[in-house]
Amino acid sequence: RYQRRVRGVKVKVIAGEAFGVRSPVYTRTPTSYLHFTLEPGASLNQPTEPDWNFFVYTLQGRALFGPKQRAVEAHHTVVFERGDLLQIKALEEGASFVVIGGKPLNEPVVQYGPFVMNTREQIQEAFIDFQLGRNGFEKAAQWMREREGRD
Repeated sequence: RYQRRVRGVKVKVIAGEAFGVRSPVYTRTPTSYLHFTLEPGASLNQPTEPDWNFFVYTLQGRALFGPKQRAVEAHHTVVFERGDLLQIKALEEGASFVVIGGKPLNEPVVQYGPFVMNTREQIQEAFIDFQLGRNGFEKAAQWMREREGRD
């Protein structure tokens, strides 16, 4: 199993490593994706890679973040500076959140709608592929109909 519980803190290691547990998932660029669950009052002090970007997305409960102990509720994002220690303390109802980080690629980024690529030309290619239903978009026409059927 790729999870561990230590002093009221449970981690599921989806990618990367935490509490001595390493994920079997290979990522092309160094990446960390950790799902933490903290019991009420439990604390996490997790070091981060000094040259990586990290953020936390809160799923449930409330917790105090960083040295200033800022209270954050579920469904919010907390962005950390490079090299920050992840200091998180769960409040009375406990907390669940994901920590996602990685080494910056230092590549150009171009975004248009849901498409994110490196160049404007790649965006145009992706848009044409989507319209023509090719290169991973073969069943795109059914996506909307399936979703509409669920509402």
